[in-house]
Amino acid sequence: MDLVRAWLGRDRGLSSAPVVALAIAGIAALMVVALLLLGRSLWCACGYVALWHGDVWSDQNSQQLTDPYTFTHVTHGFVFYVALRLFAGGLSLGTRAVLATALESTWEVLENTSTIIDRFRTATIALQYYGDSVVNSLGDVAAALLGFWLAARLPTWLSIAAVLVLEVGLALWIRDNFVLNVVMLIAPIEAVRQWQQGGG
Repeated sequence: MDLVRAWLGRDRGLSSAPVVALAIAGIAALMVVALLLLGRSLWCACGYVALWHGDVWSDQNSQQLTDPYTFTHVTHGFVFYVALRLFAGGLSLGTRAVLATALESTWEVLENTSTIIDRFRTATIALQYYGDSVVNSLGDVAAALLGFWLAARLPTWLSIAAVLVLEVGLALWIRDNFVLNVVMLIAPIEAVRQWQQGGG
């Protein structure tokens, strides 16, 4: 508990662990409301909630609490930590954790708009993607916070190694990862898409 308090409350900004936790919970709650307003389902249409679903080609991908793409959100956390340390390093770690939660939650909402869903379906291999369940989005936010926490605790070289392991591991496993996801969403490369489709 002392470790958590130390992580949540040093330097300028929010200094109370309960306040930081409440802020994070509040942002997550706002995200849930926004996702429901967008028409996202609370959980998988299959009728049950699983802690893990490993088949990225099935209709339960992005519907259960975690899946292989959850690891890309861990990478989000590492990226958020670096960005916020560079641009908001004077704020307490807890405050930056709240900002990271806001960034991840904002992405989760944007990702589940019809515009981004259609973009995923036309520009990437996610032909069966129809948006995340609310449960899955909450899992993604938790994963990003895990990545943020790891980045705050690990030495720089180990953080870099962890991200490389995640990226290479996902590329070998599901032929996708954080970098490929961004590239294929913004400027899709047909050769990459053909390679990715070979994993289905």
